[in-house]
Amino acid sequence: MSEHHPALAHHFEDLDQQFEAAGLGMWAFLVQEILFFGGLFAAYLVYRMSYPEAFIQGSHYLDITLGGVNTAILICSSLTMALAVFYGQQSKRQQLILFLFLTIVLGAAFLGIKAVEYTHKYHEHLIPGPMFHPAEAHPPQMQIFFALYFAMTGMHALHMVIGIGILFFLIYQARQGRYSREYNSPIEIFGLYWHFVDIVWIFLFPLLYLIGRH
Repeated sequence: MSEHHPALAHHFEDLDQQFEAAGLGMWAFLVQEILFFGGLFAAYLVYRMSYPEAFIQGSHYLDITLGGVNTAILICSSLTMALAVFYGQQSKRQQLILFLFLTIVLGAAFLGIKAVEYTHKYHEHLIPGPMFHPAEAHPPQMQIFFALYFAMTGMHALHMVIGIGILFFLIYQARQGRYSREYNSPIEIFGLYWHFVDIVWIFLFPLLYLIGRH
């Protein structure tokens, strides 16, 4: 009986009600995340429309191959996360742990490639501020492009780091036998977060790497 399930908090009548409350909380969190990233996207669009040539020149300094590989990695991580949710619903612990772990591996690969990109930008003197000295002539507004690039991709990477930390916790809980066909809401709720982070990158990649390139 769900009323006696150890995962049922005392202030809920049953696990279904608890799952609905957790889902509502996650959706409320994602709405404020949309507002947060929406502000960054709005700033990007305003400055891009104001300084189109500077933004086009700035995008040519980004490695489209690494960006494309990272996009493919995140799409694959969405698949592994969806499979983790599926096997969690089926109460198949080994498969659940496997796909949670694969999601971590893919997330870590994404962050590793992003670190390589950041390192390249450092050596190319493309960090906004006093050290901003690209090798080629450039419009002064190109610093705005890279300020937004590091702000947007940096916040996205921070969300990835937090997500990977939560994935380790979910694996620990799964190994303890906390999840079952009856109680799987932490996996499903976290899946919403991971897919949201992936979707944010799907918008970042064309905006930063693709638009205006020729």
